[in-house]
Amino acid sequence: MCRWDELPQNMQVKEVKRYYDILQRHKASLILKRLFDIIVAGVLLVLLSPLLLILAVCIKLDSKGPVFFRQVRVTTYGKTFRIFKFRTMVNNADKIGTQVTTKGDTRITKVGKALRGCRLDELPQLLNILSGDMTFVGTRPEVEKYVAHYTDEMKATLLLPAGVTSRASIEYKDEDKLLESAENADQVYIEQILPEKMKYNLKAIEEFSFWQDIKTMLATVIAVIK
Repeated sequence: MCRWDELPQNMQVKEVKRYYDILQRHKASLILKRLFDIIVAGVLLVLLSPLLLILAVCIKLDSKGPVFFRQVRVTTYGKTFRIFKFRTMVNNADKIGTQVTTKGDTRITKVGKALRGCRLDELPQLLNILSGDMTFVGTRPEVEKYVAHYTDEMKATLLLPAGVTSRASIEYKDEDKLLESAENADQVYIEQILPEKMKYNLKAIEEFSFWQDIKTMLATVIAVIK
């Protein structure tokens, strides 16, 4: 972690300082977390390379467009990066609809629906983990549009890299159903769902430890299987 006075000015607020001090007491766990990310992400990329190739072929055969979905997201200290995900929607879907997905979204392809159901569309994020833009467990990376609505306390989640999974991701794995009947999905997400998800994310910082991360990863696997 960088020094407090090196944080972006909009993060140097008392609401963030509380969480910053908590993480400062867990420097060893933070180092262990990063080493775990590098080793496990590297091993998984090698082991899963045949599966990744098969999924890439299925995506290309199913619909026109690139194999990967690349979108600008926000991570540590408010920095932006381009996330890697398997494309599960029609090409340029983000330009013809909302940036959150609702149940029965007509932009989702046949192969995309299967990938989402098993969370296989997230596998390419192993590349983001190796680069340091993401970690296995942490707050899901939001687009800049939604980060602009963060309260001062929510900005504390930007003290750590964005994550592939989290307790909030498990609890809200079916958030598309919550947005199904919304007239304005973006507004409902910003005003209702995002604040609730952030309660889990902020609590995760309060209870941060390397072993808590491992428990969250195991809980994610169980949730996907169910």
